[in-house]
Parts: sequence; C-alpha cells; structure tokens
Amino acid sequence: MTAANPLDAKTIADFGEQWSNFTGNAGYYGSLDCLDDIVGPLLDAGEIAGCRVADIGSGSGRIVNMLLDANAAYVVAVEPSAAFSVLERNTRERADRIGLIHGTGETLPPSGDLDYVFSIGVLHHVLDPAPIVRAAWSALKPGGKLVVWLYGREGNELYLSLVTPLRAVTKRLPHPLLMGAVYPLCLLCDVYAMLCRILPLPMRDYFRGHLRNLSMAQRRLTIYDQLNPAYAKYYRKEEAYQLLAAHGFTRVQLYHRHRYSWAVAGTK
Repeated sequence: MTAANPLDAKTIADFGEQWSNFTGNAGYYGSLDCLDDIVGPLLDAGEIAGCRVADIGSGSGRIVNMLLDANAAYVVAVEPSAAFSVLERNTRERADRIGLIHGTGETLPPSGDLDYVFSIGVLHHVLDPAPIVRAAWSALKPGGKLVVWLYGREGNELYLSLVTPLRAVTKRLPHPLLMGAVYPLCLLCDVYAMLCRILPLPMRDYFRGHLRNLSMAQRRLTIYDQLNPAYAKYYRKEEAYQLLAAHGFTRVQLYHRHRYSWAVAGTK
C-alpha cells in the first residue's frame, strides 16, 4: 500500500525496509513499562483493559502487543508498508483479538465505536497528518481519546543542528550502507550515555531514562530510525496541541517526554 504523495510513499517504503530488517521487540522495548514512559501522565495503561482500540502505523507490531498486554479487548492495527507481513507474524498468536488493515492511517474505518486510537511515532513522518487525525475522530466513540507521540522541537535544538545535515545524506543511503554508518554512531552514543551519568548534558533524561534500558540491537535500531525516513517533522508545543485541537478534539493535554518529545492526548 502506497500513499498518493511521493514523499509519503518514499517514507512508507523506507519504513517497510526498516521493519523488515528490525523485526524483534523483546525486553523493555516492547513492554508496558516502555508504553508508560511514552505516554507519561496522560494515560494509565490500566485504562486500556477491556477497551476496543486502534494503532495507526503498527510497523512490526510493538505497540499492538503492548496494547494487548494491557488487556485491550480488541486492537485494529493499521500499517501501510511492506512490513505488513512482519506485523502479521509478530501478532498471529493473538489473531483473535486483532483486526489487520494494510493501508495508510486515513483508511481506519469510521466505526465510531473505539475507546482509544493510538499513533506512536508516526504522524511526524506524514507530510499532511490531518486526514489521519480526522479518521481517528470518526473511528472513536464520544468520549474516546486519540493519543499520539511526536518528535519535539523544544529540547532538540542542539541535536537537530547535528542530525539535520547528516540526514540529508543518510536518508538517501541503501540499507547496507546506512547500517555501516549506524555502528560507529552507536558507539558514540554509548560514550555519550556514560558521560550523562556524571554530567548534566542535553537529553540526559532520555539517555538515562530510556536508551539505557534497550539492548545493543535496539539502540542501533533507534539510531537507524532517526537517519532512515525520507520525511520527519519536529513539532513545537503549539503545533502539537493544534494537531488535535484543530480537528475537534477537546481537553487536549501535552506531556514533554524526557524534555525532547511530545505525547498528546485529546478527547472526542
């Protein structure tokens, strides 16, 4: 499944290759503790129990399995890329509680019966996410919530000054060459993480609160994920707020996760 916009289509293709090469979600990376870290005070995972929910941009199935671990009654998983087969494989043991859609986010059916729609780490890779937000609105029941996680501009200024020119090159690299670049960068990140233990460096909370909990392979994936996609937007606080508020969601709340990204929740 491809998007009409060429840049979105390229981004989908990039993630199809990414999730076809990074298929595992073991340990903390795929845990409810990680989900709690992502959404912070906006949502208690216990609230998901017994609910009908959707996950937009399911990739390899990490968030889908988190939601099922939180005892969601049913999960609609939407994934447009060639990694749809990975999603099927990683969730097949729970197929009776999952509905799979091989399509872009706006293909989420307007059922009006969902308690939650999640889109974690996805909308910042979509050139125009408005149709996806509208689809989430139509799929939710009154009182239902949309929960998204976005790259943030605030807190990332130094990081962006370094990674933006790097991405101008890496997003054009084929997978083997990009992996070749990831290995030395991962070593540099490990050194930076050690320095964060003793110095108040930028993104210290992220390195100490999240990255240190990942395996070596998952840290490489994290770096690859930053360098790979054709399109990525870093949202300012007001932009993150308006992404939901401008499409009818009320009681919009924001959480500045590790002071570098935005978790946002809004109610229909």
